[in-house]
Amino acid sequence: MRQVRLGRWYLVAVGLIGLTLLAALAMLGIERAVRVNALAETRAEATSQAAILAAGLESELNKFSLVPRVLAVDPEVAALLGGQSAGRDVLNRRLAALAGQTNAAAIYLMDARGTTLAASNWDRPDSFIGSNYGFREYFSGASSRGTASEFALGTVSRRPGLYLAERVGPASEPLGVVAVKVEFDSLERKWRDAEDGVFVTDEIGIVLLASNPDWRFRTAERSDANGQADDPVHNAKRFGVAQPKRFALPATGDATSPLQMIEKIQPIAPVGWELHLLADPAPRLSVALANGRLAGVIALVLLGLAGAGAYLWQRQRQSRAAAQVSAQTALLREQLQQANRLATLGQITAGLGHEIRQPLAAMRVYAENGERLLAADRQSEAAANFDKIAQLAGRIGEITAEQLHFSRRSPEEPREIRLAEVIDGSLLLLRDQIGQKGLSLDRPAADLAATTVRARHVQLEQVLVNLLQNAVQACGEGGQIALAIASEGDTVRLSVSDDGPGVPAELRETLFQPFVTSKSEGIGLGLAISHDIMRQLGGDLVHEATAAGARFTMVMPAA
Repeated sequence: MRQVRLGRWYLVAVGLIGLTLLAALAMLGIERAVRVNALAETRAEATSQAAILAAGLESELNKFSLVPRVLAVDPEVAALLGGQSAGRDVLNRRLAALAGQTNAAAIYLMDARGTTLAASNWDRPDSFIGSNYGFREYFSGASSRGTASEFALGTVSRRPGLYLAERVGPASEPLGVVAVKVEFDSLERKWRDAEDGVFVTDEIGIVLLASNPDWRFRTAERSDANGQADDPVHNAKRFGVAQPKRFALPATGDATSPLQMIEKIQPIAPVGWELHLLADPAPRLSVALANGRLAGVIALVLLGLAGAGAYLWQRQRQSRAAAQVSAQTALLREQLQQANRLATLGQITAGLGHEIRQPLAAMRVYAENGERLLAADRQSEAAANFDKIAQLAGRIGEITAEQLHFSRRSPEEPREIRLAEVIDGSLLLLRDQIGQKGLSLDRPAADLAATTVRARHVQLEQVLVNLLQNAVQACGEGGQIALAIASEGDTVRLSVSDDGPGVPAELRETLFQPFVTSKSEGIGLGLAISHDIMRQLGGDLVHEATAAGARFTMVMPAA
């Protein structure tokens, strides 16, 4: 009897030891799994967030780059540089108003020697008027190349900013340079509040923008840098420090942790910068480990009764995680689509300005003539002039309405849409680009263009604008773009073809993946976002092989 009891106790002890070992192994396995998953989630979230921040910064840079380009062809600017100083006060006030509208730090005009003639801060104690900036790289670069940019400290304000410059006049006889200074204080504050760490480096690895002001003008390793420029005098003028210190990645929140900050790098076009996003995995990992250990203890304590409960709990946890991921994915997808719309609109804004300036100039002429005709009591002829002014005003209204409609974040539900509306709106935004390159455009016949599909108008137009803009960029001078519509059962196909060089063979398999591009200045999100939009609408976006050029087809559900 005693031997039986000893045998039972022995078996109980062996069982307890075995359960303890299994529990220890299970706990180690749980900790390892949650550690790997937490790090993977941190990396994935950092990659997505870096892409969003880079797209936002690119959109901001594209917006400001248009200001000096437009001012460089302004008649009042040319008149002042030509010696007609009577309009200086008017130009000063125009520049001040434009700086207020665009949130630019300063907009100013320099003559061919670099002396400032007009500035948005003309009425302030720190006015640029009379100051000479001929020593600045952006001035010499714009004078020789037509356009240039430079990030540097202001000589008067000692505040850092990006200078965007455009030459006025031909390269053989430059009249002067228009420059815009852009400061990024508000953007850096947003980074500081929202991220663990964000900084932007230039082509030689100098930190220009940062969520932490102490990081600015330090040197960081760049993915494509050949080495830091070693010129103390130049560095002192541009950055305020003769020898920038080396930038070291900050430590994680837990000083005792062996983890390192996760760094994701995103290129910024067209200035050759790189955006670096730092993500601290320690908080996510601590929460994940705590949750894993708790789940392990609960599973061991309730081992006998929690089999079914643990299964249901895991299913619910997965469902909640899937719902959260789905919500985050939908939000990210919408943000990327909006960033892509704004970036596309920024690229075509110069053409829209040209489309608006021509009717405005004509309206002014008709108005002046109408005033003279009224004075001469020629009322019927004056009325004809005013009719033409009304028509031109309507034209401007169509252009601005289409621009606003394209940029709007629309919550609309899918509805029946005539493809002619989408085609007309897209071509209205891109007509100037097509005309500047002398491209010919084949449109579908009117009966085909009247085909209706079920979709969201803004999203459909966004995809078509992206495809048309890619075709314009691919075509050479005098090239050809063709739009074609075909119905196949319950689907409608809208194709965009061009006679450019076509898609390289090595990119065709991954063409619709993010960050895949054959353009030197692109980030590879346009086609990926367009493909995602068409899938959301119940259709598809496909690349079709052609003997020459490229053809992309939007597949949509028929109405």
